[in-house]
Amino acid sequence: MVEKLWGGRFEASLDKQTEEFGASIKFEQRLAPFDLKGSLAHVKMLGETGIITAEEATTIANGLIKVEEKLMKGQIEFKIENEDIHMNMETYLHDEIGPLAGKLHTARSRNDQVATDMHLYLKSVLSDLLKALRTLRETIVNLSVNHVDTLFPGYTHLQHAQPISFAQHLMAYYQMFTRDFERFEFNVKHTDMNPLGAAALAGTTFPIDRELTTNLLQFEKAYANSMDAVSDRDFILEFLSNSSLLMMHLSRLCEELLLWSSHEFNFVSLSDNYSTGSSIMPQKKNPDMAELIRGKSGRVYGNLMSLLTVMKGLPLTYNKDLQEDKEGMFDSADTILTSLSVMDGMLSTMTVNRVNMEKATEQDFSNATELADYLAAKGLPFREAHELVGQLVLTCIKKGIYLQEVSLKDYQALSQLIEEDVYEILQSRTAVSRRNSLGGTGFESIKKQIEQAKKELQK
Repeated sequence: MVEKLWGGRFEASLDKQTEEFGASIKFEQRLAPFDLKGSLAHVKMLGETGIITAEEATTIANGLIKVEEKLMKGQIEFKIENEDIHMNMETYLHDEIGPLAGKLHTARSRNDQVATDMHLYLKSVLSDLLKALRTLRETIVNLSVNHVDTLFPGYTHLQHAQPISFAQHLMAYYQMFTRDFERFEFNVKHTDMNPLGAAALAGTTFPIDRELTTNLLQFEKAYANSMDAVSDRDFILEFLSNSSLLMMHLSRLCEELLLWSSHEFNFVSLSDNYSTGSSIMPQKKNPDMAELIRGKSGRVYGNLMSLLTVMKGLPLTYNKDLQEDKEGMFDSADTILTSLSVMDGMLSTMTVNRVNMEKATEQDFSNATELADYLAAKGLPFREAHELVGQLVLTCIKKGIYLQEVSLKDYQALSQLIEEDVYEILQSRTAVSRRNSLGGTGFESIKKQIEQAKKELQK
């Protein structure tokens, strides 16, 4: 039987099923490099404060480095009987340096140790995530640059509403992903905190130096309250909440890509690198990757709700329930990082069918607002203009024609305010180009949005 680090108070050991049920090593393995990093900082502090001798600190540190080397070479076998990542690592340290390994745990607990591991892990993930989000935003901006003058039907209720620039539509997602970026940036603030030294919950009687370990681990600051340090999972909840918002935005964009790539829309064609076929229908080219991102949003939402539910009734401080804080965090991190990479690939390789997009803005009534605005600009109250144009649209539908096909005679029968210049106003390109209000879809407005985005990305 493997002796437990906490076994002194017990007369009997756990039965096998219970041991497996309580063990977390199956999913904690990815914390190993962070656990070793935290231990190296801790033992250096123990040596410099004189809690252990300098010679002991050096021996333990060298032992940890050897364990780290074995980890990098894939020579570490994680064992369920050692329960968690901490006991697994300490067991390997014991194999390297003998009983002296037991001094490593002086002035700390697994409670502050695991919290430190997760802070270090998530801080690393956030760094990778911010880079991936920046890359995706750059891809959207580059795509927008090429499609400022590409006309596109804007929608409300999934019905043609008004013609817009395709770049305007893309830049709306740039703004969403920029807000996501800012949320994750703020998430760093609450992740960049050091719990090490809080021990089990009350701190320690040993003369530790928490500022030293904070600096060694490159944290911004240490937790101000030891009980908060070991029980806080807000930084993970923020991450899961932000991840859910990010996946919602990715899912919305995926839904549009699915529509746009359909036979009915035919606005874009996704690269073969991000499509699959059918086992029975030879003609099929399925946008499976977009569907998967859309589907995976559900699991990220679930991870958020799971941890919120775990946390909602926990008294201070540590409770075994908190073992459930990791799998959802790991899963969400993997999911969003992969989803961002796939989305970036889909957007950067897709083909945009400009002709079909522009045609869609001409064979509809999305220019009806232009006619109403035209009449309002000539003095007719907008509500009256709206009513007149609505009646005309109904007439056109019955005749099977569009507004630009109505004769000038019929227009002037509708209102003497209408002159021949109405046909220029009804052109989709004219409609888009005139909307240069702040944030509008006008070509000049879009160029300003893109320039501002470029400045943001250069920061």
